[in-house]
Amino acid sequence: MPEIALAYVRIVDRINRRIGRFAMYLIVVLMGILLWSSISKQAGSPSVWTLEMAQFVMVAYYVLGGPYSVQLGDHVRMDLLYGSWSERTKAGVDAFTVLFLLFYLGVLFYGGISSSTYAIEYGERAHSVWRPYMWPVKVVATFGIFMMLLQAFAELLRDIAKLRGIEVRG
Repeated sequence: MPEIALAYVRIVDRINRRIGRFAMYLIVVLMGILLWSSISKQAGSPSVWTLEMAQFVMVAYYVLGGPYSVQLGDHVRMDLLYGSWSERTKAGVDAFTVLFLLFYLGVLFYGGISSSTYAIEYGERAHSVWRPYMWPVKVVATFGIFMMLLQAFAELLRDIAKLRGIEVRG
């Protein structure tokens, strides 16, 4: 396995680990927003921004934490047969199936760039009372998709290395 491929896996793992650790704390931000929503409703003055802001924070939490989850192997997997296979068989199947993920993420990333560009160019706003700009959440989502794309490619390289008998750690 070329050293540059191993370096790529280590660098992407390191970056996604830091982003994922940051994203974990977004759940605290989300809880604060929802707490404020409850308090303001009980006080008789409901905030118009809390629902959408909670959705935006949840998007960031989900898409920025996703690559870290993949890196840790904590994502959901159908384990009908997979658990009984050898590590080498798992790596082979994973190396094949990750190609579908890479294709899907590539299409999603292309759409994310298009949507983010549109939102920035035309000042797109949500259709609600609060009317927040949409570009921040679209840019964060597109960035998260990009990082997932990088992580999926790193997983492909890790599986190829495993098939060759090399263990790659991030």
